[in-house]
Amino acid sequence: MNRLVIMTVGKTHSGKTTFAKALEKEMQNSVVIDQDNHAEFLNTYYPVLLPIQEQPNLIKCALTKTIVQYAIDETNCHLILCNSNRNRKSRLKLLKQYHNKGFTSILVNFDVPEHILKERIAKSNRSKAVLRTASTFEEVLIRQGEEANKEDVTAPLKDEANHLFIIQHPDAVRSIIRKIRKLAYNLEILN
Repeated sequence: MNRLVIMTVGKTHSGKTTFAKALEKEMQNSVVIDQDNHAEFLNTYYPVLLPIQEQPNLIKCALTKTIVQYAIDETNCHLILCNSNRNRKSRLKLLKQYHNKGFTSILVNFDVPEHILKERIAKSNRSKAVLRTASTFEEVLIRQGEEANKEDVTAPLKDEANHLFIIQHPDAVRSIIRKIRKLAYNLEILN
């Protein structure tokens, strides 16, 4: 079966999770894999296993990888990967793995203006249990801005995936969900 892998790309509070959940509701046979859920689970139940702040969170990555691998091998679901995916090198490596498994890839880039992100953070009731190296989402946003200046953090380019959609305003979400649903439907017809 041909399947889609939809990867969100964007900073904190840009709308990735809201989009992913809305897409999952409207696209049959899909599953959201949200790394924030894994972070919250580990922070809540296994804090002693977490690495010190300066080190990568390998256990979170391993948990996500296990869940993704299970979804690939044991289901026929379309995958909606809901995390920031802002590092180009890592994103390309992941996309290559999905392409090698026959997935059609879609990147959804949340290019939301900084002032809107700050407003959303100020109004947010989101659980801070997902945070490990910051104590607030304001700190996360500042760090993400600094990362863009020194790492391979870039907006996706058209040639990275089979399809690229850009969301700059919440009004675009419905339209992009319809387009992705149509792509999923077309894949089903081909099967």
